[in-house]
Parts: sequence; C-alpha cells; structure tokens
Amino acid sequence: MSSPIDHIQPELLQRYDVAGPRYTSYPTADRFVEAFGEADYLQALAQCREGLFAGNALGLSLYVHIPFCESLCYYCACNKIITKHHERGVEYLRYLQREIELNTAHLGKGKTVSQLHLGGGSPTFLSDALLRQLMQMLKEHFVLSPEGEYSIEVDPRTVNLQRLSALAEMGFNRLSFGVQDFDAAVQKAVHRIQPEQQVFDLVAESRRLGFESINTDLIYGLPKQTPQSFERTLAQMLNLRPDRIALYAYAHLPERFKPQRRIHTDDLPSASDKVLMLSNAMRTLMQAGYVYVGMDHFALPQDALAIAKRQGRLHRNFQGYSTQPDCDLIGLGVSAIGRVGATHSQNVKTLEEYYDLLDQDHLPIQRGMGLSRDDLVRRTVIMALMCQGRVLFESIELSHWVNFKQYFSQELQALEPMQAQGLVRVDAHGIEVTPLGWFFVRGVAMVFDKYLQADRNRARFSKII
Repeated sequence: MSSPIDHIQPELLQRYDVAGPRYTSYPTADRFVEAFGEADYLQALAQCREGLFAGNALGLSLYVHIPFCESLCYYCACNKIITKHHERGVEYLRYLQREIELNTAHLGKGKTVSQLHLGGGSPTFLSDALLRQLMQMLKEHFVLSPEGEYSIEVDPRTVNLQRLSALAEMGFNRLSFGVQDFDAAVQKAVHRIQPEQQVFDLVAESRRLGFESINTDLIYGLPKQTPQSFERTLAQMLNLRPDRIALYAYAHLPERFKPQRRIHTDDLPSASDKVLMLSNAMRTLMQAGYVYVGMDHFALPQDALAIAKRQGRLHRNFQGYSTQPDCDLIGLGVSAIGRVGATHSQNVKTLEEYYDLLDQDHLPIQRGMGLSRDDLVRRTVIMALMCQGRVLFESIELSHWVNFKQYFSQELQALEPMQAQGLVRVDAHGIEVTPLGWFFVRGVAMVFDKYLQADRNRARFSKII
C-alpha cells in the first residue's frame, strides 16, 4: 500500500530539514519569562476558582513530575536526577504535598480532575507505597472523575507483574512503556538494557489487568541504529501490538543536554537513513492497521486517540496529543509546566530551589507568561492545524473578532510555496493540511508563529522531520 511519504521528493526533504517547535503549547516554553512569577500564577488560580475561564466546566488536567531515575539513558533530554537512593522519594512527596496544598488554597479544594499524568524521570522509581501515598494526596484535594484518563510512564526495568497489579488498584487506567528500541547494540549504546521478553510479559499482564490503553515509545535516529535493525524492532513491535505507538526522532543536542555527550557522533545514522527509517516505519505501521494520528503518534482504530482524531476532537497539551478537551492544566513537581486560563507557567528546575521556595510557603514558579490577544488567536490557529489539520476562517473570525485574510495576510502569502508543493490547500473558506503535508505539519504551523518568525535561531529545537 502506497504511503504519502513515498511521494516526497528529495528537494522537499532538504527544504524542510529544519528545526522547529513541537507545539505542545503556543507560545512555546522557550518564550516564558521570569517577569511572570508567583503573583501572576496566583491571580490565574483565583480567576479559575471564580469560574472566569471557559474551560472550567471541562475538569482539570494534572501533571506530576517525578524526577528520579536509577540509571542514565544517554539520549534523554528530560529533567531528571540519577540516584539509587529510593528514600529520596519520601522527602519529595512531602514537598509535593505542600505544593498541592498551596495550589488548592487558592484554587479551591474539590475541583474535578478528568486527566492525570505522571511523568519524569521515572515515576515507577517510587515504591508502590509512595505511589499510593501520592494518589491519596491527590484524592484528598481533588475529585478524580470516574470517566477520567489516569496514566503513568513506566520504565520496564523498574516494574514486575505484581507492580502492574498495584498500579491498576491505585486507579491508573493507561500505561506508557519506554521501549525506544529492541536491538541489543542500540540499547547498549544508549545505556538502557531491557530484554524484549520482559516488555512482552509486562504488556500481556497489562492487558489481562484491563488497562484501557497501552502506549509504547520508539525512537529512531539513535546510535548504532540502521534501517535494517529498526525494521526488526518494528516487526517486534507489531507482534507486541500496543494500542498506541509514539515514534519520536532522536534530537542530538549535546550542547544542551549533557548526557548526550556520551553518544559518539560517528555512531549516529545519516540524515538519509533517518528519513528511510521514518518512511519505513510509517508505511509498516499503517499497513498493520494503525491510524496516523499526527506528527509522531499512531493508534489502533478502536483506541480513544484514533476515535478522537476521526471525530475532530483531538487536542494537544504539554504531554502531546490528548483526547481531553482544552482544559486548565496544573503542573506539580520540579520543572513541571502548567496552563491556567490565558497563562503558562513553569516550576523551578532544581530540587534545591523547589524545596527552598516551598519551605517559605511560596509556590515554586520560576517563569511563565500571560498570553496576549494576538497569542490567543495564533494559538487557536496553530492548534487547529496540529490537531485537526484544517483552519476555517469563519470560525477564527467569530471567536476572535478578526478578519482572517487581513490579519494573516503575510502568513497566507508564506503558505503559497507550501500550497504549490502540495502540503496545504488554501481556498476562500480556510486552510487544509494535505495527507502529504501531515509529515510537515510542524512546518505549516511555524508559519503562524510570530515569535519564531522574529527569531530565526532555531537550534534549540528538534528537526521537524
């Protein structure tokens, strides 16, 4: 079966082989400023408490960051702390408790939560007892909806069949396993050894326990990978057949992420091999029945993410694509990012600062921003492109009181080459991303990013394909 990627010409790949944001938010987190602080965040919480935001009726989303890992994965760009001292989790939960209390003191206790995600680091670094304690803390301050989505990132090396049962008992109904690659040479090169059978056993037990959705992460472009070795990993993944697959491109940015300096540049696959891996992966997954949700996400047709895509209900937040409506997101833990109303905020990035501020009864906000009217209209356009692949001019005009063609005259002109290349269709009613254009959807969205157009230094971002 032919895939749209088969029709990409080499010059098109070369033209769009550029760095760009992933648009889990707009404006993107690199635009946050330290002038936005605790007082601004508290004001946003108060407005949320008073029901001044349209998203209040949708329920909250919570993100909790657990920064600890037992060992270092060389490719990792996450904010993490490498330690084998599991007792550090006890102290961390004590401070998380204080942060939750400070948030709900201003937000109000008992707000309904429809989505919860534990990320890291490795959330399963925490013992079952500590995870139960964390869930109890959350339930004491929030109401977890019976229909909610409650997910946790799982390092297969830190769990067994019994631990999966414990996670189910705690109320988690979605799991995300970090696989990355099944090839032994690749695993050794990135310092993450996990036997294939271990992953298969865990996924089988997760299904038996009734978890509603099981996701696995894959990364292409890692050291020692070849198109042939990655094909073998894909074949193994299809035997595993998780509900969702996240297929990420490895972004080698050793100047920003110190662990990546342990990766030998000579071991990295060439740009042409990376494109071949992506092409083969997309063709293989779609031929196997997976729905291409967008950018780097695939899901089986019956999965909630694929259903949301078909029904035009897809959303995007700091955790990536989501089936949940565009609701307020409270970020908890060191470096966590949140969005309340028309504000974005991020916590401090070190444990020392995090603990120190909470000891002083301050919320640990380091930076953020309040969104302007222009930010809000551009966010609506960018998220519509990223999630639905189309923008209707009339919808934007009615919701934001702008004349689209006048307001975005320069952007529409900038889309003309993309239209000529078959990436988008623009007519009197709106903009639509073509099947071919979905592979470059970040590039399409970048046209409407005012900050990016003013700042051409994009080295801080990963490549868009």
